[in-house]
Amino acid sequence: MSEFDRESMLEMFTFEMNQLLESLEENVLRGESGYSMENINEIFRVMHTIKGSAAMMMFPNISTAAHGIEDLFFYLRERNAPDMDYSRITDLVLESMDFIKGEIAKIESGAPSDGDSAEYVSRIRAYLQSLKERAAAPEPEAAVEAPRGADGDTFAARIIYEDGTEMLNVRAFAAAHNLRQRGMTVSHEPSDLIDEAASDYIAENGLRLIITTDQGVGALRDMLSETIYMKEFTLEPAETPAPKTSAEDPKAAAPEPSEKAAAHPAARPARPAGQQSVISVNVSKLDELLKLMGELVISEAMVTQNPELENLELDSFHKETRQLRKIIKDIQDAVMSMRMVPLATTFFKMHRIVRDMCKQLGKDIRLDVIGDETEVDKNIIEHISDPLMHIIRNSIDHGIETPDARVLGGKPETGVVQLEARNSGSDVLITVRDDGAGLDRAKILKKARSAGLLTKPDEDYADREAFQFIFMPGFSTNDQVTEFSGRGVGMDVVSKNLEKVGGSVLVESAAGEGSTFTLKIPLTLAIIEGMMIKMGGGKYILPIISIKDSFKPRRGDVFRDPSGNEMITVRGEVYNIVRLYEFFGLPTRVTEVEDGIMIMVENGDETVCAFADELVGEQQVVVKSLPKYIKKPRGISGCTLLGNGDISLIIDVAGFFG
Repeated sequence: MSEFDRESMLEMFTFEMNQLLESLEENVLRGESGYSMENINEIFRVMHTIKGSAAMMMFPNISTAAHGIEDLFFYLRERNAPDMDYSRITDLVLESMDFIKGEIAKIESGAPSDGDSAEYVSRIRAYLQSLKERAAAPEPEAAVEAPRGADGDTFAARIIYEDGTEMLNVRAFAAAHNLRQRGMTVSHEPSDLIDEAASDYIAENGLRLIITTDQGVGALRDMLSETIYMKEFTLEPAETPAPKTSAEDPKAAAPEPSEKAAAHPAARPARPAGQQSVISVNVSKLDELLKLMGELVISEAMVTQNPELENLELDSFHKETRQLRKIIKDIQDAVMSMRMVPLATTFFKMHRIVRDMCKQLGKDIRLDVIGDETEVDKNIIEHISDPLMHIIRNSIDHGIETPDARVLGGKPETGVVQLEARNSGSDVLITVRDDGAGLDRAKILKKARSAGLLTKPDEDYADREAFQFIFMPGFSTNDQVTEFSGRGVGMDVVSKNLEKVGGSVLVESAAGEGSTFTLKIPLTLAIIEGMMIKMGGGKYILPIISIKDSFKPRRGDVFRDPSGNEMITVRGEVYNIVRLYEFFGLPTRVTEVEDGIMIMVENGDETVCAFADELVGEQQVVVKSLPKYIKKPRGISGCTLLGNGDISLIIDVAGFFG
């Protein structure tokens, strides 16, 4: 096998292992209160697949760990064991699963998979032995079958895989390998499953197997039914015995291939049209496609906004550029849709955190999830997993009280953490609410003052300002250091990770009622529809999704409230005014309201009117990060390259509501 083939198989192996582990964790956590037969069968199937795939890829430690769980769930499947400790079973599975996850991570990073699974397997076997000792009935026995000859019986099988299944030759190799691992003699058609051309034959004809076994037709049928991505299979007695083959030789002898299989690769039957419906694409390829899409948008702007075209009558040119812009927009939407993934997987991981912490802290907490079908860019998801984890850990450790304390406080014994996601314009809002004790404002400000963080009297700090101190590095109000808190690390990760993707976090809390953490993150980091505005001699971009309206203001509609804040009346409603030249400290000649333009912008449920010199027009812009040596000012989310080569800053309207 070439190095390229090995790398391709490893990539597919790690991808599928991660998918299977996610499915496993979901089934295990759902079954902790009592495993149903459906749970047990699914966990057994997943572990059997992991075991076989890991053995095929020569990772015996992963295969051994999976085999231990498979044995346990085989027993649970065959025997309704008495007095099962479901929580203990879940602990054993999750411990082994974490070990396998760690080994998969090593493989993905190019490191050797050298972890020792003996400790996990030993614990599983000890618990399995205790189940067997408590069981009243004898060990399950194989079904009685007709006597066989010394060499066993020979069967002919044909496996048909699901439409669109990729790397069929690798799937077939794994199926044959798993049967050999069970001590069976197996030959197959096509004979060379390592050859990628075998995939075309299997897609057209299925995988044909000749199997000799002394385990009986029932056991063989069960094994074949566990083949992953299998659509259907047939099994019948073979007319002639199978040739003797080595149990470990992947290129074992096989019957003479049919004419189709023996033909030149170019003459092999192609996969039927329309069969492939889903393909896996490396994320790096999508990243490269998105980068090229951004360059295309910039190039289009450079052509259509070329200064040499000014004052020229080019009606046909402008018509064609509008069509080009529409096509580019459609391509951009298609590229972005490929990168959008639901938050369901990220949200489900939080169930594990809640479970583990509740067991260790002696708390009873339920996690409610809302809106996990909300989609965001894959790169965004990678940056919000850690912030979510730290916020939920904080709610469980600091926020929600012990069951006894909750009962004394007149609350239900079971605490609730609610995790919700919803779209808001070009952003996604993720909210974590708990019904715990709430944040202690006085204690936070006292700690902040001792750390030299306060710049004004305590009473001058609004609650939102005071609560933001918990995100400062090294900040903790816990007097004792525990496994989960007290070291001042964790919550600062929230603000740092969100800043990397242009997000923010807001905290609200009421003593005795609980706390609410709201994460605001952009849907994507790539390309946005923007409105170019002039302000103080420069050009800036406002995301169109944030613009509610624009109009020429009248002097009579502007006034100041008793606190000195400048306000404007629009259709009977009163809004704050943000003069952009004052907000950003820019010189401008346009200071009278009737000489400029008022742009009504919104952020969630809040609205203000931003005053600028003038509107220039709409255009797509590619979002770029500010250079690392520039500290990002409040109200700025990034920058973009204009068609004439100038740099324009992108305004973050959330900065107007701080």
